[in-house]
Amino acid sequence: MKDFFYAIQDLFVNFLFTPFDALRALELKNWFAANTISWIFFAIGMVAFVYWMLQLKGFNDNNEEDKSISAHSYL
Repeated sequence: MKDFFYAIQDLFVNFLFTPFDALRALELKNWFAANTISWIFFAIGMVAFVYWMLQLKGFNDNNEEDKSISAHSYL
């Protein structure tokens, strides 16, 4: 069972977090390049957020959502 958790650790440390390690190393060499990459990711996130909000507004304007009190089981 211990090997299973070590395998998960190995997956994250050696494979999935490699881009973050590269970004951390880049920050030590060139601060402006690292911040440029961070701003690019931020811009992508903002574009996705605006797109999602416009989609929600479109559905709301078309009255496609059931807003009755029994529409969702958790209500």
